[in-house]
Amino acid sequence: MRPLQISISPDADDLFMAWALIEGRIDLGGERVEVRTADTHALNLGALAEGGAAPDVTAISVAWYPRVAERYQLLPHSGSVGRGYGPVLVAPPGVGLDQLRGARIAVPGRSTSAFTVLSLMLPPFQPVVVPIVPPHAVFQALADGEVAAALLIHEGRLTYDQHGLHLLADLGAWWAGADGLPLPLGACVIRRDLGPERVRRVSALLRESVAYALAHRDEAIGWLLARGGPLRTAAEVDAYLRLYANDDSLDYGEDGRASVEALLRRGAAAGLLPPCPPVDWAP
Repeated sequence: MRPLQISISPDADDLFMAWALIEGRIDLGGERVEVRTADTHALNLGALAEGGAAPDVTAISVAWYPRVAERYQLLPHSGSVGRGYGPVLVAPPGVGLDQLRGARIAVPGRSTSAFTVLSLMLPPFQPVVVPIVPPHAVFQALADGEVAAALLIHEGRLTYDQHGLHLLADLGAWWAGADGLPLPLGACVIRRDLGPERVRRVSALLRESVAYALAHRDEAIGWLLARGGPLRTAAEVDAYLRLYANDDSLDYGEDGRASVEALLRRGAAAGLLPPCPPVDWAP
């Protein structure tokens, strides 16, 4: 068999969940894996690549799933939900939510779940795409006055106060106010054309990789710190992983699955997402 092509983001949660695969910490049962990284928006677009150019397994934004559902099944693990928390909208001092109608707001990509939820939450605004790589770019855009506010995902939600910014809204808290469901954010999908047996086997390996990292948390955090990144201390990495790489990453659970369906349904009803049939969950 050819190597399994896996694409993830370079963020701490995705790397944490893939650590055991990357470092050969678990028995792959004959599978060979090649793990590549790209920013969230690039991952979403990569899932649309023609033919064999699309990865076998890829991290995507949950909101992007309707566009790739014909090719991919959604894995019930290896993703992230926010239970009362999520991406944050931040701004320099003096800027309030009531000033953002029609304003320029930095977003990590129009394909992200965060952008979909922000569009549901706010009156119309002008999105300005600022990719999450390099991580300082969005803070520079705010400092230069290119945007009035910024929507931050991944590590940025823990570091914005270091840049003199204040919190306008937590999207996960806003989302939970509607029906108490967690906010679905990043997910992993797997190609249908791998066939049912290989899909089942690869899904089990990915779940095992998450379980291994959770069981060897301190060692995984040390590995992440050695790689470098915007989170510089073990305490910062630990706080981030508690948000986005936790027991929900082993299995979304009933309410996590319901939250995925709710986001896709609400996004489609608002004209932000294409209609999507009920999610086809992989084993």
